[in-house]
Amino acid sequence: MDASIQDQEASDRLEAAAEEYHGISADAFKAAFRRHPGGVSVITADDGTGPVAMTLTSLASVSAEPPLLIFSLSDLSSATPTVRSAETFVAHLISADEIDVAKLASTHGVDRFGDPSLWARMPTGEPYYTGVTNRLRCRVVDEIRAGASTIIVGLVLESTTLPERMAEPLAYQNRTWHRLDDGSSI
Repeated sequence: MDASIQDQEASDRLEAAAEEYHGISADAFKAAFRRHPGGVSVITADDGTGPVAMTLTSLASVSAEPPLLIFSLSDLSSATPTVRSAETFVAHLISADEIDVAKLASTHGVDRFGDPSLWARMPTGEPYYTGVTNRLRCRVVDEIRAGASTIIVGLVLESTTLPERMAEPLAYQNRTWHRLDDGSSI
């Protein structure tokens, strides 16, 4: 079946479900997810119009063979058009001591690539933040429309994990950053 036909059928199913839906409000949905912590990641990409970056908590692994990950892009994000049109991107898995990168990529109205000491380009051209020790270079293999968002499916082409240190993960919950450390385990 043609991909555009599949996309239209999926869009039609989603629209029909939304018309029949009488469940929770958007505010109630957001309140529920504020209580659910998420790991923090930063996506960088460049479709030839200049680099973009965005911070998100929706990154998740899907498959180890082949290595696939997913994340969602809000239609409201200024970085979404570039990420959607780029063939590749870099997913940065942010640790607690790399919080400045997460804050930079989530701040509106700043030049996220203004300081050349913070970033570089991979030999293949993708922008990446040099201070992040755990990065995945990926190729976009699918996009799925879901409400006012697009789910990106990425095939991991390359992994960079600097072994010098085992960093404490960074999580985000209820509009607050959290460090996960040995005291966090139960």
